[in-house]
Amino acid sequence: MATSRLFAEHNRESLNEIAAKGGLVIVPIGAIEQHGPHLPVWTDSLTCETITRAASVLVDSSIPVLVTPTLPFGSSDHHLPFGGTMSLDTKVLLDVLMNLGRSLSKSGFRKIMFVNGHGGNHEIFQLAARDLALQLEIHAAAASWWSVAWSRIKESKALDFGGVPGHAGAFEYAIVKAIAPHLVSPNPTPSVWPDKNSPTKHDSWIPPMRVELAGSWIKMNGYTDNPGSIPDDLGKELLQLSIEGVKEAIESFYHSATEAEKEISKK
Repeated sequence: MATSRLFAEHNRESLNEIAAKGGLVIVPIGAIEQHGPHLPVWTDSLTCETITRAASVLVDSSIPVLVTPTLPFGSSDHHLPFGGTMSLDTKVLLDVLMNLGRSLSKSGFRKIMFVNGHGGNHEIFQLAARDLALQLEIHAAAASWWSVAWSRIKESKALDFGGVPGHAGAFEYAIVKAIAPHLVSPNPTPSVWPDKNSPTKHDSWIPPMRVELAGSWIKMNGYTDNPGSIPDDLGKELLQLSIEGVKEAIESFYHSATEAEKEISKK
């Protein structure tokens, strides 16, 4: 059996073997959308894929884990006015995720985890995980990579520079620069929203109430806070903290699902 943790590098025989052993399949979800004039439209897919793959390598070798190719498109209609964006309607994205989950289930996999890299996908991929577990009686999990790394990120100084994850602001700029410095534009212009002279701090990555103000994305010119303000060393640290957070989440979900299977088998 191939030892790679990348789903696409296996043949059907080795995948069937991993499925039979209770393998966990991770589906990274990104987006292709504008990230200002200073970051590539691939940002959300790039960061999610890089972090998820790196995390899977660190997962305990006794855990059979596979990472599928990254779904590059997400729910990004709010970025369409700026150009450089390829978006799926909400229902289309939900249908795609449900179809992928059903396909994996029919291939024998009983543990599926969505790891997300785009805030606009948040509620949609969570619904997919919920409905897959309800309809197929499989184990499903859903998490954005920064959410499972939140406790680590909060202990760093990232919040001194702006919101996490924000959009194409200090945090995302630092992560992309740590991964692929050739893809970031030097000397980016600070965002005009809400105040370019004072970074926005957050005590939680989930706001207590979701508010969508019509026209706000246009007003802020499509990106938040001050890209480029996080020092390079901190950006590299944030990348590693994120990888460690995802690795821990993968192991936690696998063990929880395995215990649940044992309980079910007793009945």
